[in-house]
Formats: sequence, structure tokens, C-alpha cells
Amino acid sequence: MSLAKYAFSVLGITTATLAVVWPMLGSDDAPDPSVAVLLAAGLAMLNTIVAYGLVLWSSSHSTRAFMRAVLGGMVARMALMLVAVVVAIRWLELPAMPFVITLLGYFVTFQVFELAMLQRRGRAVREGLR
Repeated sequence: MSLAKYAFSVLGITTATLAVVWPMLGSDDAPDPSVAVLLAAGLAMLNTIVAYGLVLWSSSHSTRAFMRAVLGGMVARMALMLVAVVVAIRWLELPAMPFVITLLGYFVTFQVFELAMLQRRGRAVREGLR
């Protein structure tokens, strides 16, 4: 699956799931949990698209480039996500529970989706070699 198709699929998954839960987010609380949910969903989307892009890029390069891109990219993305969480909760004062639950929920969902797409891609490559 190309990066553009993957990004479009991730956007579709996010849009569909947000459409389902959005009516439940209505709250008179301040700060509004919907902002936290949207920001967390956006961060998770960006994270998974970058991760998939790094894997696609590195798959056509040497093993050393692959390890640098995937493992180095993972460390960099983890650090950036940590900074984003701190900024969202401490500085933007978004409600922590909706933010963290949304971020973790989408992270796990996109991790499973990414692995499924990579497995499918690997299977197609192997079958093409036979």
C-alpha cells in the first residue's frame, strides 16, 4: 500500500470513529474535551503516517539505513509524542483523561493497522518472487 493510500485509510478510520463518538463528547465542562480528543487523534494520525513512511522508505535501502530509519525514527517519534503530551496537558491545559485515552486508543488501533498492511505488503512481495 502506498503512503498516500495509507494516509487516506488512516484519515478514514479516524473520521469514522470520531463521527461515532463525537455526540458523546458534548460537555459543559471547561476545558472542552472535544479539543483534547481532536488533538490526540491528529497526533496519533501523524505518528502512524510518519512511521509507515519511514518503513516504506527504508525497505528499499540497506539494512543499516532501515535500522536507522525505523529505530531512530521510533526514538524521535516517542520523544516528540512525549513533548506533545506535556504541552497539551500542562501548557494548553487540556483535560488529561480524554486526551490520553484517545491518544492510546488510536495508537493501538493504528499499530494493528500498520502491522496488517506491512504483513500484506510482505506477503505480496514474497508471492511475486516465487
